[in-house]
Order: sequence, then C-alpha cells, then structure tokens
Amino acid sequence: MATNENLPPNVIKQLAKELKNLDESPPEGINVGVNDDDFSTIFADIEGPAGTPYENGVFRMKLLLSYDFPHSPPKGYFLTKIFHPNIATNGEICVNTLKKDWNPSLGLRHVLIVVRCLLIEPFPESALNEQAGKMLLENYEEYARHARLYTGIHALKPKPKFKSGAISESTTVLNIDQSNASLLKVDQKNQATAAAVPLPSNTAALKGVNGQEHPTTTCVTPLAETGVSGSAVVSSTATQKKELGPAKVQPDKKKMDARKKSLKRL
Repeated sequence: MATNENLPPNVIKQLAKELKNLDESPPEGINVGVNDDDFSTIFADIEGPAGTPYENGVFRMKLLLSYDFPHSPPKGYFLTKIFHPNIATNGEICVNTLKKDWNPSLGLRHVLIVVRCLLIEPFPESALNEQAGKMLLENYEEYARHARLYTGIHALKPKPKFKSGAISESTTVLNIDQSNASLLKVDQKNQATAAAVPLPSNTAALKGVNGQEHPTTTCVTPLAETGVSGSAVVSSTATQKKELGPAKVQPDKKKMDARKKSLKRL
C-alpha cells in the first residue's frame, strides 16, 4: 500500500493544502475523501448531473498519483460500474486532461470538475467502451436507456438533503408561538392595569323626603377596556351630584312655605 513516503515532501505539502481547500469548499456535486496517511490515492464521490442518464446516482472514483506528480498526470478510475463511452469496463477514464492535455499547473479540483463534465458531454470519438460509443452515435435513446439502467443498479443513492419547506414550516410555527406569547403578555398587562386603577364609586346615597338612603348601583366597565379617561368618570360623578342637589332643596322649601302660612294665620 502506498504511503506519503512515496511522494516528495514539496508535493505532499502542496497536496495537503489543496485537499484542505477541497474539503472546506468542495466543487458542485463532488465530495472528496481525504486519507491523511496516503495522499497518493484520492477518492471522490461524483453526483450524476441533472438532465443526464446518470441523474439521481452517485459514482465513486479514485485518482492515483505517481511519484513524479505533478509532472506526470494522475490515473483516474471509476470504482462504480457505469455505462459511458469514455469509461472502460474496468473503470479506467479516458479524457484528454489526464493524457495529452495535462499540465503540471493543473490541480486536483480541475481534474475532478473535468471528470464530472465528462458525464454531461461524452466524447464517443475516443471511446474506451466501444458499445457505448457506437450506441451514443447511432441511437441516443437506446444509449440513455442503458446508462439509466446501470445507474439504477450500480450507482450509490444521494444522501437526503434538508427541505426548505420544512424549515419554512418550522419558522412559521415559531412565529405563531411568539405572536401568541406576545398577545398573552399584552392581555396580562391590560388585566394588571385594570386591577391597579381604582374604580369610581357608582353607589350614591340619595336622601329622599323621608330621609332614607336609596343606593343606586350601575354596571361598571373597566377603564382599560373602554378607553374612557379618569377625568370623564369624575365629571360624570360631579354631574350626578348636581342633579341630586334640587332633591335636597325642595323639601326645605315646602317647610318654609308651611311656616309662612302658619305665621299669616297668627
């Protein structure tokens, strides 16, 4: 088994930096597996691009780095069985980036992105799988059917992702709970205000002609619910006292008249 000792120290340092970058910011649809003990073999899971026969499948591949990397290109292999013109039955990948178009300045990120793009746009002219290449050129529907069949049987299943709708629903429920809590606080505050404000007395002692007291009671609505100010209630009470005034004066006037008549008789 190859280890980091098979690679020059400067290459190991560069690979460690690049692998860390791939782990923190992976390319779209690609998840890289890192083995700290062996940088000479890089594993990656590639999601089948949408709109292709490889959609809804995940394909595992590996890149083998030689001792003179990056002067020589890595060798790429699909570990997951796949029906593709540029991928041999043993999984070997045929793409120009890993052959004649290789450049030592190209990094692992570029190589992985090119491999995924190969699933979107195959090159049947340089086919390693002759059956797939011929089928792609002569009958695309038949080729796509075969590719989908392989994907359904051999490809890994994508990991479930969080649904935005569920988050939205949770957020909505949270907002409703917060609104209900706010309404409860307001209601409790109103009740506390109503209890704190002293209610005006609506029982007035009315003295009639016979001098007896006649209590008059009225249904009282809390100030916090009606919005009536305290001054309005006070003025209402004052008006009631004014109206009670003549009731007290009239009996006295009758007594005075009766006394005057008695004096005239004398």
